[in-house]
Formats: sequence, structure tokens, C-alpha cells
Amino acid sequence: MSKEEVLGRVREALSVPSHPQVRALAGDGIRNPREARKFMPPGGDTFEERFANFSRLGEKLKVEIHLVPTLSAATDAVLELSKSCGWKKVASHHQPLTDVAVPGLAPEVIWMEDQPGTTALESCDAGISGCEALIAQTGSVLVTSKGSGGRALSVLPPHHVVLATRDQLLPDMLSGYDLLREKYGKNLPSFISFITGASRTGDIERILVLGAHGPKRLTVILIES
Repeated sequence: MSKEEVLGRVREALSVPSHPQVRALAGDGIRNPREARKFMPPGGDTFEERFANFSRLGEKLKVEIHLVPTLSAATDAVLELSKSCGWKKVASHHQPLTDVAVPGLAPEVIWMEDQPGTTALESCDAGISGCEALIAQTGSVLVTSKGSGGRALSVLPPHHVVLATRDQLLPDMLSGYDLLREKYGKNLPSFISFITGASRTGDIERILVLGAHGPKRLTVILIES
């Protein structure tokens, strides 16, 4: 297709009047992002509804989700993962959940606060992090450089394990952005990411490949209490 044909199709599409509600989202007058909720699937009003949505989407995205009653049970779940996978080296960062669950998890534990290099992180079997939130609407994990151990912890190790609590399971992405604004104000983290399933690509002959641009395995351990 030539350049003129492409531009012609764009002009044709722009000439078609859109629905008033859609125009509101596109910027006619004062943009109100809250209107987007009308066009997005609901995340759930209760914890049970949100977890059902998060689990359903997680299954489709090949995310391993464990709902456990206590932090002690979460520690046991991570330890069982370590044993079954034969972890020799893991990376993590200091925060209330990881400070309990990570020490003694593997023969070698490195902490992001010690500023390990990329080579050290790439040699880890797993990266264990907290998160800012879990998003029921999309089955995503919201991470930032400030609250989730920096930029590389959730990217370089081949297995990413996320520890989260019940109150961090939010209904939708707008709630996630609201959380960040309330928590950080105008000093937002330099890195904000929604992780939706393990890293994957289908660019080459439409063959799905896991772990192409990040971890090939994602596990979420959600603490109910």
C-alpha cells in the first residue's frame, strides 16, 4: 500500500462522526478520563469479585496465582517454589513482605539496595518483589521504580515472583493511577509499568515465545489477611 493510500484511509476514518461519549474521551471540551469506565469491563466491587476477575485473566495470561491466608503461608509458598525450581540465587528489595519471605530463600540472596549490576541480576534464578497494586480489570501487576525494587528487578531474572496484600487488589487501572497520585503526589516515580502476564512475543512467524523481553514466568502470591 502506498503512502497516499494510507493517508487517504486515515482521512476517511477521521471524517466519520464518532459517538458523543467517545468524543468526550478523545478531547472534545474538557477531557474526563472517568468516562473511560463506561467502555471498560468492571473490575469488581468486592474482594471476591476482584479476585475472581484477576484469577480468570491470570489463567489466560499463564500467571501462577496463589491466594494464601497469612504472610507466614506466603513465606512457605515462596520457599516451596525455591525448592521445586532449585533456586541457587535470587534478587529482591527491602520492604515489609520481602523482608520476611526472602532471607534464607536460596544459598545466595542479593538486594537491590546494594546496587547490583545487570550481570548479577541476569544470573539470578528469580526476582522477588512487592508491587504498588494488582489490577483486577486487566490481570496486571502495577510496579514502579520506587515501590518495586527499581527498574531491573522485574525484568532481568527469568522468574518474577510478586508478593501483594488483599488491600492492594484494585478494581481497575484508573484506581491504580489514583493510588500513585495519592502516594507520590507530583513526585511520581520515573518508571511505572503494568505487567500483564509473562513476557511474550509472536513477531517471528506468529509463533508465541515466552521470555523474549523479560521473565518467562510470573507468579503472584496474594496474602488474604
